Amino acid sequence: MSDHQKDIQAEARALLNSQGMRATAQRLAVMELLHERAMPMTHEEVMGSLTPGIYDKASVWRVLSDLAGVDIVRRMDLGDRVWRYELLRPDHAVTANHPHFLCEACSTVTCLPPLEVRTLDGRVPAALLDARFQIRISGHCRNCL
Repeated sequence: MSDHQKDIQAEARALLNSQGMRATAQRLAVMELLHERAMPMTHEEVMGSLTPGIYDKASVWRVLSDLAGVDIVRRMDLGDRVWRYELLRPDHAVTANHPHFLCEACSTVTCLPPLEVRTLDGRVPAALLDARFQIRISGHCRNCL
């Protein structure tokens, strides 16, 4: 195991411990994968990226659900009825509630930098002051154009 992988596992263990969770092999593998990919992934994408034959679908589903339940992972639906999971990292350049671009052709999701929502006259509508919302921009990615 490389020093980089050791650092990622140490960070993952610390996050799990801070939430009172055990650092199981399944949790560490999923967190390391989400850390390395640094993008929202579906359950199927996670399963396809883990070592074949070691992890079963139900266990990975529970791991993702458990991590989302303690805000280590964010679970999101970008309007295409598919749950995606993204590791929330304090050292990550984008904030937890950042916008995403969804390619309508290949379903690739790309994290975007924070955006600001305002009316044309520059005011923020009162209804949005304490609102939590998700911005999804869709179209075709560079590879699918």
